[in-house]
Amino acid sequence: MMAELAAAFAEIDQHSEIAFVVFAGSEQAFSAGVDVAAHTPELIHQTLPKFHSVISKIVSWNKISIAEVRGKCLGGGAELAMICDAVFTADDATWGFPEIKLGCFPPVAVTALASLVGHKKATELILSGRTITGSGAAEIGLATSTCPSHELAQIVSAFLDDLNRLSPAALAVTKKAIYAWDSMHFDKGLARAEKIYLEELMQTSDAREGIRAFLEKRPPRWEGK
Repeated sequence: MMAELAAAFAEIDQHSEIAFVVFAGSEQAFSAGVDVAAHTPELIHQTLPKFHSVISKIVSWNKISIAEVRGKCLGGGAELAMICDAVFTADDATWGFPEIKLGCFPPVAVTALASLVGHKKATELILSGRTITGSGAAEIGLATSTCPSHELAQIVSAFLDDLNRLSPAALAVTKKAIYAWDSMHFDKGLARAEKIYLEELMQTSDAREGIRAFLEKRPPRWEGK
């Protein structure tokens, strides 16, 4: 999927007339997150950089990114949605960063979530791994706005109509200016979080146990090391 997204981005980049891109899933899920099987020590050194390259592309892209969220929006899926420029969510959607329950952490969220919802709320969501509704996500600033699921398409369409009346060039440059300060911190912060994840977290017995337990459908047996 990461390769397919990268290919789609490259194709879109060939069209200067395209000003915005909408990310959407199904009625059941925006995204349930990265496949846990791809978090094994043998694969994570390939998986994580690929995912972060997609995230960095969206943040630095000259296209306006919009997330249209229904159903489950968890883990890496929630990370992708949260870094979009505008996020519209169904009020009964399920948002969360459950990585801690696997003995892991969400690198994008630890880097950028606090700037959206505040340090204390970000810390609580990341350390607990608990989920919140779409209404809750909008209330704390994780989403732009929320509405009943059956109204979501109309809300997004109205926002796109507003963008369509504007200059694609002006939108691109304005987005760059909006992120001028934060992007410097984001790039360095994400690189640091990725380094900690790969070189420290994935060396712990608990991270390996959490992933193994999930795949074996059993409670983890933490060793604290």
